[in-house]
Amino acid sequence: MMESVGVYGFCGCKGKNKMKCDSKWEITASETAPTSAYSSPARSLGDTGITPLSPSHLVNDADPDVSEQQSFLVVVAIDFGTTSSGYAYSFTKEPECIHVMRRWEGGDPGVSNQKTPTTILLTPERKFHSFGYAARDFYHDLDPNEAKQWLYLEKFKMKLHTTGDLTMDTDLTAANGKKVKALEIFAYALQYFKEQALKELSDQAGLEFENSDVRWVITVPAIWKQPAKQFMRQAAYQAGLASPENSDQLIIALEPEAASIYCRKLRLHQMIELSGKTAVNGYSGRDTVGAGFAQAKEHIRRNRQSRTFLVENVIGEIWSELEEGDKYVVVDSGGGTVDLTVHQIRLPEGHLKELYKATGGPYGSLGVDYEFEKLLCKIFGEDFIEQFKIKRPAAWVDLMIAFESRKRAAAPDRTNPLNITLPFSFIDYYKKFRGHSVEHALRKSNVDFVKWSSQGMLRMSPDAMNALFKPTIDSIIEHLRDLFQKPEVSAVKFLFLVGGFAEAALLQQAVQAAFGDKCRIIVPQDVGLTILKGAVLFGLDPAVIKVRRSPLTYGVGVLNRYVEGKHPPEKLLVKDGTRWCTDVFDKFISADQSVALGELVKRSYTPAKPSQLVIVINIYSSEQDNVSFITDPGVKKCGTLRLDLTGTSGVAVPARREIQTLMQFGDTEIKATAVDIATSKSVKVGIDFLNY
Repeated sequence: MMESVGVYGFCGCKGKNKMKCDSKWEITASETAPTSAYSSPARSLGDTGITPLSPSHLVNDADPDVSEQQSFLVVVAIDFGTTSSGYAYSFTKEPECIHVMRRWEGGDPGVSNQKTPTTILLTPERKFHSFGYAARDFYHDLDPNEAKQWLYLEKFKMKLHTTGDLTMDTDLTAANGKKVKALEIFAYALQYFKEQALKELSDQAGLEFENSDVRWVITVPAIWKQPAKQFMRQAAYQAGLASPENSDQLIIALEPEAASIYCRKLRLHQMIELSGKTAVNGYSGRDTVGAGFAQAKEHIRRNRQSRTFLVENVIGEIWSELEEGDKYVVVDSGGGTVDLTVHQIRLPEGHLKELYKATGGPYGSLGVDYEFEKLLCKIFGEDFIEQFKIKRPAAWVDLMIAFESRKRAAAPDRTNPLNITLPFSFIDYYKKFRGHSVEHALRKSNVDFVKWSSQGMLRMSPDAMNALFKPTIDSIIEHLRDLFQKPEVSAVKFLFLVGGFAEAALLQQAVQAAFGDKCRIIVPQDVGLTILKGAVLFGLDPAVIKVRRSPLTYGVGVLNRYVEGKHPPEKLLVKDGTRWCTDVFDKFISADQSVALGELVKRSYTPAKPSQLVIVINIYSSEQDNVSFITDPGVKKCGTLRLDLTGTSGVAVPARREIQTLMQFGDTEIKATAVDIATSKSVKVGIDFLNY
């Protein structure tokens, strides 16, 4: 039995009466309902609890305590992708110029190297060695026996999406089967980009750039759950991009939002419209390019060797067709996930409002790789493929590189076969493993659409390659069909197809065929860099997104007046004939509710007793809207506000001490504050999904 705890508060009367009611109460453990089988979080923690002082939400548009934004010389955005990554930057004095990082060493035939593969290599001692093409090429050149000692990781970003119980201790598995902390790997990768960007900035400006000069923007999928978004911020802190004390230096941007911001500025020559009626690719008669400076800018933009993109401070032609309240969909199809976001235009500034919460799933281009692996298993046997990946990890990487290049050559109207080179070690290891040749395996497999070439290649028919795309593309189309049936998504004007996978002609054709009659399908040129460039624009003006949908319901645990028939008997606390309910979830905001950027929701509570010097307010979240108690299924603790009032004994405190609790929403992260009104003493906390 818990020790006796004296608690004072105010009754749960509704409306104005609550503020006038002076009845105090005291609870002792001996007077609680007999519930030996039930464990109340409030009681087990020994919390004396808080109870609502004000019945209504008080909402402000902005936090008065937020100081002026720190000024930065440059914004650097990092697009941390599943298959490839890169960075871009813009000097705040030249916001119309977005510079994409210089070309990477290495690269593959037939594959653009504007970004570098999201691959990382650690030494046998688990120290960072290299990233991107450099990591892949070094690993490829290692002796097979030596390679087994090195830790090579690729496509590891998906772990944050697929791990249900993500923590700071979550592991990743390297190609050699060894485990390594995910936080360490993400921090190494971000540190690499930080060093590359600072070096390039210093080289270009002719002076030493400090990290404090930079506002960093890191993109994440909108469909990621809150723990994954927080994990990325923690990795950035560990990499030294920012710190908890200077958290504003880092913005976590949602990928489809970044794409949306960039698409606002698209000119006609910067996009392709997927319809027979209007082929918008290159100049058309409606284009008007001015003289002088504008033409010089045009030259830079159209010069393929230039890494600088010019973004005029205007609204693009497509965008200018949109009117107040018009809706459009952004389909961000990347390597790991597909993110679908619906935005609405708000005039006159053209700000964006998220109309329907982000949806999507693991339907990225990795799905095509997975289908190819399934095909190899069908031909050569699952047991062999698994062994080959373990015994010859570098050769497996080679094989997937060869496939990636041919995958990008797939097209709806292609007629000639696609050749995929098999590494010599694959052919050699298969013969040792099975006792017969690769050619023999192909003949016996009954897979007619894959032939063997005497040059050591698998020859795939175009239909065979297209079949590898089908399951992933079908999932995307099905998800879009579901989205278009939602009432919020009726009468959509445009669908912007962005992300690396949007380069696939097969995906473009499927989206056009399915939705071309519902809205206009637009693909930006340099579609793989759309998110990166949009993230830079977002860093220059974070207020461009005005309204988001809350992904979760948030509230705090309180004590309320007990209502017979509404509250469970095991929650009952009784004193002097007055009945109280414990573990009540007092809601701040509901899942899928619209919230303005920087919006504050305020609630007032009163502490347990006037003499109490430490006020503890526990914050909870849930994916469900209808939450009644903090013990309901799916409710998770995600923050604690601990307000220490020691040293305030000399201050005159009213009998009903008011503790104002504020939650700031609308940004990709959420902050909470508790203020003792009598003394102005306050405490702040970021919502934490990884450590509770």
